[in-house]
Amino acid sequence: MSDSETASQRFTDDETAPARKRPRPGERRLQILQTLAAMLEQPGAERVTTASLAAKIGVSEAALYRHFASKAQMFEGLIDFVDQSVIGLIRQVTDREPAGPVQAGRIVALLLQFAEKNPGMSRVMIGDALVLEHERLQERINLLFDKVEAQLRQSLKANDSATPTADAQVAASLLVAFMQGRLQRFARSGFKRLPSEHLQAALARML
Repeated sequence: MSDSETASQRFTDDETAPARKRPRPGERRLQILQTLAAMLEQPGAERVTTASLAAKIGVSEAALYRHFASKAQMFEGLIDFVDQSVIGLIRQVTDREPAGPVQAGRIVALLLQFAEKNPGMSRVMIGDALVLEHERLQERINLLFDKVEAQLRQSLKANDSATPTADAQVAASLLVAFMQGRLQRFARSGFKRLPSEHLQAALARML
């Protein structure tokens, strides 16, 4: 899949493929991750258990563990998708836009659009879905936002300023906090308050 397609990419399928008695290698694993993502998209969804996940798919809990060593590993699969998508979106922007405020704003916009199209992933990105799960999962999400902030700093260093490095650090930190706030509001509103709401006007005030 090309980078230009990544922004609209959804992890869960909108169309259900015909049932197959014996899924091909990797199919069941993908189905488990897609079902987990779909369950996280339900407004007000409580913590997903392996029992509820297995019931949703129509298999035993033991069947889940034939594909994943633990539930934490299932969430790591979702985080891998988020990480690869975010890095792809950033690369898409930096390859096409010169460094500066426009580049930074474009990165923020595409990441929020990605979360908007993948509501379940927005809960992963803010750590809401990771509560009571293994702490390394939250550490991976923290690292992801650290990488985003580092890229925003790099983008904004080109800004014409007497103190470009210090100003870029402040602006990048503000943009990351803004993104996290928008994602939290999106999840806590039952996915009604969209992250892209009045986005360009908000970016214009920050950049």
